[in-house]
Amino acid sequence: MKILLVYPEYPETFWSFKHALKFVGKKSILPPLGLLTVGALLPKAWPKRLIDMNVEKLQDKDIAWADCIFISAMVVQKESVREVIKRCQNFDKKIAAGGPLFTASHQDFKGIDYFVLGEAETTLPIFLEDLKSGRPKKLYISSQKPDLSATPLPLWDLIDINKYVMMNIQYSRGCPFDCEFCDITFLFGRIQRTKSKKQILSELDSLYNRGWRGTVFFVF
Repeated sequence: MKILLVYPEYPETFWSFKHALKFVGKKSILPPLGLLTVGALLPKAWPKRLIDMNVEKLQDKDIAWADCIFISAMVVQKESVREVIKRCQNFDKKIAAGGPLFTASHQDFKGIDYFVLGEAETTLPIFLEDLKSGRPKKLYISSQKPDLSATPLPLWDLIDINKYVMMNIQYSRGCPFDCEFCDITFLFGRIQRTKSKKQILSELDSLYNRGWRGTVFFVF
């Protein structure tokens, strides 16, 4: 099965840095780490492509190539999400969606075939098993908080790392605080879970081996 991973476009807000990026010759601040991790959780035999719409345009030929489109996004990207859904529907493609936007408000989006919500290490394998057996459901959600030892190395091969200002590594999920502007506790719970030292060093090594010599942003 050919999978197209799509990261929708940021509007011209704080999140985009579109004008500042011109001064450093880059297309975007950070790559879509969630989708790169999802890509690594998918079967290795499946052909995969990733289109970060903040770096390159989503072409009709990209949509036509895929058997299924995976979308992940934050709230600020919702208008671009709706455009992507409409374009995929025009090609009669199946769409699977997950990430913060859909986990918080999946009921607001029509045209999505499968919602794979929560943390991918928990819900994605169940969805893939149902897909394999030909009985996929509309909604997959779980309150289970997975051990981050199950999280694979991001599939860096899906992007051109030179298009970004920084690379990102997720060290932990969850937070004991309850800041009113943040959805971390809603998404990941109040108990902080961390990756091991070995995992972090492996991720740093994977970036170094890809040729990255720039800034690394740690996600807590």
